[in-house]
Amino acid sequence: MDGSICVLGLGLMGRPIARTLLTAGYRVIGWNRSPLPEQMTAGIALARTMKDAASATVCILVLADSDAVDAAIGQLEPHLPRGGLVIDMGTSDPSRSRAHAARLTAKSIGWVDAPVSGGPEGAAKSSLAIMAGGSEPDFARARPILEKLGRVVRVGEAGAGHTMKIVNQLIVGLTIEAVAEALTLAEKVGLDPRLVQKALAGGFADSKILQVHGSRMIARSYVPGGKVKTQLKDLLLARDLAEQASLHLPHLDSAITLYQALVDLGHGDLDHSGIHKLLQ
Repeated sequence: MDGSICVLGLGLMGRPIARTLLTAGYRVIGWNRSPLPEQMTAGIALARTMKDAASATVCILVLADSDAVDAAIGQLEPHLPRGGLVIDMGTSDPSRSRAHAARLTAKSIGWVDAPVSGGPEGAAKSSLAIMAGGSEPDFARARPILEKLGRVVRVGEAGAGHTMKIVNQLIVGLTIEAVAEALTLAEKVGLDPRLVQKALAGGFADSKILQVHGSRMIARSYVPGGKVKTQLKDLLLARDLAEQASLHLPHLDSAITLYQALVDLGHGDLDHSGIHKLLQ
């Protein structure tokens, strides 16, 4: 396939994204802000500098937050060639995405914000839900790459992808809270929580979160797919967006309080299903 891809951010999501694109036949290099153990990046060639990273035809950002994206683009931008393409697959502030897009477009560099839902497992299995924002020409360039990672829907211009991801994370955060409360209640009144999953399967109360995150809650296994601190960051973005729309969302406030309590207790690196731990 033509061109090369640099995946910047080789964390829980970046590594399977890079490996899936390698398997699909792309030439892929990786970059990470801090050194990683060799076994974690096995099979992924690493860029030594940001200048090396920017030499790729496409730069994919899989970074923790808007500040990390700002910092990475600040270092990349002086080296990005005309005709290059930047794809931000993390969850960031939509207004900052629009600013990056405008600035890069003025330099003939494309921008697509394409955050995802589905976690590391979805990245490894090419089953991510990808919500993309950007101009139609930029999206047309990004689409063949994104389709190797999952199902892609263009939801609007630059920033719209990140806006849609905030909506996604509102649903995820509130549903995790609901499942945690329901399983806690079931256990306390003497029901087998595994039978809750089985009995509700296929009904209106069923969901991937009940089945996948519910299993983590039942096993008390909170090894992160998505971290508590990341979920909190995304819910705070949702609150900002709601305030801009003059909305008060009471259940959002409740979820923020619970996730903030987990972070304050030192559990920010647990899986976001760890909200169940707080209720025990």
